[in-house]
Amino acid sequence: MPELPEVETVCRGLQPAMENAKIVKAEVRRKDLRFAFQKDFVHRLEGQTVTGLGRRAKYLMADLGSGDVLVMHLGMSGSFRVVSDGNANMPGQFHHPRAEDRAHDHVLFHMSSGALIVFNDPRRFGYMKIVARGAIEEDPLLKGLGPEPLGNEFDADMLARSCANKKTSLKATLLDQRVVAGLGNIYVCEALFRARLSPRRLAATLSTKKGETTDHARRLVEAIHAVLNQAIKAGGSSLRDHRQTTGELGYFQHSFQVYDREGEKCQTKGCGGIVRRFTQNGRSTFWCPKCQK
Repeated sequence: MPELPEVETVCRGLQPAMENAKIVKAEVRRKDLRFAFQKDFVHRLEGQTVTGLGRRAKYLMADLGSGDVLVMHLGMSGSFRVVSDGNANMPGQFHHPRAEDRAHDHVLFHMSSGALIVFNDPRRFGYMKIVARGAIEEDPLLKGLGPEPLGNEFDADMLARSCANKKTSLKATLLDQRVVAGLGNIYVCEALFRARLSPRRLAATLSTKKGETTDHARRLVEAIHAVLNQAIKAGGSSLRDHRQTTGELGYFQHSFQVYDREGEKCQTKGCGGIVRRFTQNGRSTFWCPKCQK
C-alpha cells in the first residue's frame, strides 16, 4: 500500500492541475470501489472549485468551494494520471508499479484548467467520499488518527508518552495509526534500521519507568524524520525532465537499506551482519539482527 511519502508526492503532483480549478465534469464509471459511491457524489462535485489540495496521513483531501472535502485513498493499487495537452503524467512511483490498463480508469475529473484527472485502480481497494469540512474530524475514516510524523506535535517526548506501558512491539506500535498517522511497513522498517532498534523491542522501552524519554525515542524520531524527508525529496527530483516551474513532481524513487533486501549484507559500516526477514503481525519485517537491538 502507498505510504506517506508516495501520497505526499501524488498530492504535490496533482496540485498544479487541481488547485483553484473547477471540476467541470465528474465521471464515475462504476457504482463502487472499496465502498459504494455516495448517491449525490457527482452532483456535489460538478461546478465546484478545488480551493486547496492536501494530505492527512495516507488520505488526499481536496477542499471544495462548497465547504465540502473530497477525501481520497489510493488503496493497494490506485494511482492518478494527469492528462494535459494530450500528454499524460502519473505523479508518484511506487515499490510495486501502478497499472496502466485503461479498463481500470474508474473516476475522471474534467478540470477547468484543461487537465483531465484519471483515477485508475485495478484491485479497487481505493475509495472516495465527500465529507462536510465541519464534520471531518468525526468522520469514521479520519477520527482517532494520531499526529503527523512530520508535524510539530510529533517529537520524542510525545512518542515516549504514547508508548508508555505498551506491551506491543515497537514496530506494531508505529504502524498503529492512532499513535502516529501515515507510517507504513516500508518506512517503519527503514526508520528502525536507522535508529538501530529491533522491531521486536517493546514499545514501552521508549520511556523509563519514571516516564522519562529515553535516547531510543530521540533516535527513532530523528530517523523517522530523516527517512520521510529523504523519500519526499526524491519524489520531487527523480525525473530527468522535471520542470520546477510547473510545480510538477517527478516519479517517486528511493533506495531501501533493509526493506526487501533479505540475505544482503547490512549497510551499516563495520557491522558485517546479514539482513533477515520474518513475519510480524502478518507483515514482512526486514532487519539486521546484529546491529538492531
